[in-house]
Order: sequence, then C-alpha cells, then structure tokens
Amino acid sequence: MIRILKKEDNDIVMDFVSKESEFNLFIIGDIENYGYDEEFQTLWGEFDDDGNLIAVLLKYYENRIFYSRDEYDIDGFVKILKKEDFKVLSGNKEIVKDFKKYFNFKKQRDLYFCALDKKDKLEKIDQNKNIKKLEAKDATEIMNLYNSIDEFNNFSGDAERIKKEYKEGSSTGYGIFEDGKLVSMAKTTAENKYSAMIVGVCTHPDYRKKGFASECMKKLCTNLIDEGKSLCLFYDNPSAGKIYKGIGFEDIGMWTLLNR
Repeated sequence: MIRILKKEDNDIVMDFVSKESEFNLFIIGDIENYGYDEEFQTLWGEFDDDGNLIAVLLKYYENRIFYSRDEYDIDGFVKILKKEDFKVLSGNKEIVKDFKKYFNFKKQRDLYFCALDKKDKLEKIDQNKNIKKLEAKDATEIMNLYNSIDEFNNFSGDAERIKKEYKEGSSTGYGIFEDGKLVSMAKTTAENKYSAMIVGVCTHPDYRKKGFASECMKKLCTNLIDEGKSLCLFYDNPSAGKIYKGIGFEDIGMWTLLNR
C-alpha cells in the first residue's frame, strides 16, 4: 500500500532512511527542515503487508527523489509521478534506472557519489586566507558569483531560496571576499543531524589558481566533521575526483538524475 506520509510516521520514516543516511541526506534534511505539511514538499511511502515501510518518494519543489532497498510497487509510484509536474527524478543509480522505461526522459546524468567522515587527510587551513562564514544576507553575492561562472548556467535556485536555506539551518557555507565581493565559496545543502551535501564549490574566473576554493572546502569539512557529520558530494569530472580523494573523500556509489 502506498500513501502520503504524515508527521505521525516520522519515527518509522527516519528509521528506514537513516540505514543509508548518506544516500538519503536529501530526504532526511528536507524532512528535518520542512516536515510533512509544506505545500512544496510531499512524501509518499509504501508499506508491506506487515506494516513495514519499504519505499519512499519525496517531492521537493520540482524535484523528486526515490529510495528503496526492497521489492516495491513501481507501477504505483509511476502512477503518482505521472500526476505530478516534476522536472527531475533522482536517486541511487541502481534504483531509479527502473523508472526510465515509463517516462520520456530527455537527459540522464550519472554522478560519482562520495563521502568523508574523517579529518585525517585535511591539511591545515591557511590562516592568511580571509575565510568568512556565509550568512543569509550574502545570498545576492552568492548568486552574483554563480552568474559569473559558465558551469552554473543551469542553476535553478534564486537568492530568496538561498536566504531560506541559511535562515533555516539547512545550509552552511564559507567564502572568501576580495575587493568587496564574494570570489570563492563552498557550501552545503540538505544539512541534517547525520550528514550534509557539499555543493557550489566555485571561484570567480578572475581569481582562480590561488587555492581559494580548496581553503573554503577544508574549512567547511573541518567544522562539520567536528559537529559529528559526514560530508557527501557528487562529481563527474575525474580531475575533480582526484582533488576530493586527496582530502579523504571515498566513492560509495553512483547517483543518477533523470531530466524530463
């Protein structure tokens, strides 16, 4: 049976998704930060005959994330998805691939998914770099930095959504300012009590090859590991992968995004 999940289901849901907390950090983070009653967020769950939760589908704005470890009613979830005007379906590659034959997805992107939970390989932070913790008031500066970088042309967020993340505690970021503007940064999203996803690691084209992004990354990782959280990130560039592995990240699987 598939039904909409409510706050009364929270203990069951969290017990289910926390078994693989890294892969479910988006689901965990969105539940912790927004709960079950927001218009932009809905969760569906499938229960077996014994009442055990066996699959979860998350709606978060235009995004959908699916997770299961068992056999599930794919036809039932497809029926739900076809009623929804979603743009992206994502999740563990081995799980979401089953949905491909039901939809005319225009693009598939497969990303390496890696995690870090120890500081062993993190070098000492360069104290000469003026690294500042980012706040909600820096949202416009963050958008200006994204807009200066070609790789962020498809970024779907806006300054208001970034402000919301910082105010609600679902994001932590560190940046370097030069000449009064943000020129490099690293931030998290979907932050929860177990883990956080690192995103938006970038440097303005005019300020590259100075080690700015690496310093922001080290500061961010060090502080969050000290809080007892593991860090996760995606990459599809082998050169970037070497950098991340050099500071201790390890591949734990593949993440797939299916775009309509």
